Amino acid sequence: MFRQDQEIFNILLETVSEGVIIVDNHQKIMEINTSAEYIFGYPKSELVNRELNLLLPSNYHTSHSAHFEKFIKKGKRRKMGEAKDLYGLKKNGTIFPMEVELNPFTIYHKVYVMALVRDVSEKKAIEKNLMLRTQALQSAKNGVIITDAQKHDNPIIYFNSAFQNLTGYSEAEILDHNCRFLQGKDRDQAPLKKLREAIKNGESCQATLRNYKKDGTMFWNDLYVFPITNTSGMVTNFIGIQNDVTLRKNSEEERNHLATIFNESLNEIYVFDVDTLKFINVNYGAQKNIGYSLEELKNMTPLDIKPNDNRAKFRKTIDVLLNKNVEKVEFETVHQRKDGTEYPVEVHLQLSNLGEKEVFVAIILDITERKNYTTKLENKVEERTQRLKIALSKEKELNELKTNFLSLVSHEFKTPLSGILTSSQLLSKYQLTKHQEKRDKHIKTITDKVHFLNNILNDFLSVEKLETGKVNYKFSHFKLSKVVNEVVYNANMLLKEGQQIKYPKNIDEMSLYQDEKIIQLIFSNLLHNAIKYSPERTVIDLHIKQDSTFTTLKVKDKGIGIPEKNQKSIFERYFRAENVINTQGTGIGLNIAKNHLENLGGTIYFESEEHVGSTFTITFPNIAEQ
Repeated sequence: MFRQDQEIFNILLETVSEGVIIVDNHQKIMEINTSAEYIFGYPKSELVNRELNLLLPSNYHTSHSAHFEKFIKKGKRRKMGEAKDLYGLKKNGTIFPMEVELNPFTIYHKVYVMALVRDVSEKKAIEKNLMLRTQALQSAKNGVIITDAQKHDNPIIYFNSAFQNLTGYSEAEILDHNCRFLQGKDRDQAPLKKLREAIKNGESCQATLRNYKKDGTMFWNDLYVFPITNTSGMVTNFIGIQNDVTLRKNSEEERNHLATIFNESLNEIYVFDVDTLKFINVNYGAQKNIGYSLEELKNMTPLDIKPNDNRAKFRKTIDVLLNKNVEKVEFETVHQRKDGTEYPVEVHLQLSNLGEKEVFVAIILDITERKNYTTKLENKVEERTQRLKIALSKEKELNELKTNFLSLVSHEFKTPLSGILTSSQLLSKYQLTKHQEKRDKHIKTITDKVHFLNNILNDFLSVEKLETGKVNYKFSHFKLSKVVNEVVYNANMLLKEGQQIKYPKNIDEMSLYQDEKIIQLIFSNLLHNAIKYSPERTVIDLHIKQDSTFTTLKVKDKGIGIPEKNQKSIFERYFRAENVINTQGTGIGLNIAKNHLENLGGTIYFESEEHVGSTFTITFPNIAEQ
């Protein structure tokens, strides 16, 4: 039936430039044209009535059959190869990329499919080549731009990522703009004239310009520009290759700056040859002081200006540098000027390189004035040495205090934390009503330990504020009895067995205009110390008196007292007397109290005898001065 119109088919098939393959609904090849024979390398006789899979790589067979059946059901024209790559199989086994357009049609009630096939190997190769070139440009470390020379103002039509990363401009700010935006307002640079002239004449050019990033940062751009011409010799584009040479320019400027320093330095600087010892260069400061010109010095060696040295002695001095034993040699010697006068110098000598040649560089300091005042300097040195010894002694003492403090803090935190942990663990074991007494005991332990830790932290915060001057006193009117009642109430919870606090008399009418919290803090510290360092069944006496100007408070205990040799240091931060080392404490409470009292215009002093007791007395104004 398909062959009935063979001649018509042949005429139509041969007029189509693409390869044509006609298959029935069972994927059997019914007809192909000459272009298809050429594409796949088969003569028509070897393909007609063969399966279509013969022209496809084996890994496509399964998926192709499924796609073909779906296509037959839909019966709509479709172009394949746009969403994904398709490949054909030649007779010689070559696999090649192709584009396929499927066109279903019906003849005598039977469905056929006409496949228009194009071999796109060359197209794919060109695309791959372009992609590789684009990737190469994008991956280049140098900035690359391409401009359109045939458009007005020679706008940028391409840039790579390195150009954008260096300049910081967006795509919209780069494309279709002349690259002069990189110059900002700095458009009077001499190299720009040369660059503009080269572009005008369609020639290559190299120029180092000051360019500016979007954020205004200046960078040195070593720019290479060359034209692209068409077959007619007309310039169609310019390619610009951009190289950031800021570091190089900075290095050049630094070298020029160092050269200026060398020439203008008032110190003497000599450069001389490692082998011959002849001077290669000498700065102006040396020429002026030594009295010789540079031409004269180039025929001389260091031995010609060192009257007290011979060649062997000098060689011994410089050999340590040549042997790389040290990097620099420093010594004092005497130099002789052209007029015969001598002067003491301090020499700083080191090995360096001048190109590929090793040289010595000597920096000479004229120490005449220093020598004239040797005695004076020695006296100053001795004086400063004594000061340093005193400072070192104080620093050593402070370091010892800090070391003891850190050890103390570690112990002070570990002990209560261990108690809290133990009591917390034991609490979980006492769950019955009859265990309430034991629970209360452990709860009290936890409360006491937390209260202790809170006091330590408050002390640390107070020290920090006092050191940094961040203490802001808040003054108010209050009854002194209010503070005393609160302090004594809190202290009662810390009393040992049989201890008592003797409450002061006649204080109900006493009033103050002070920082209530600070007064309470100072009083608490003194009372807690009295409790801590007094044995059981002792009395702690509180005495308070007030006149028209000052209030005096005394806390007297019958405790362990302070050893006489420790009494001078008792107010120093972190200091603890030798007889309380095993008792909890940080050694900062009395220091805090003293500092606060001094800030408030008050004083603190004590009387103490070891094994007898201590009496601490504080005095402060009734009305604080603001």
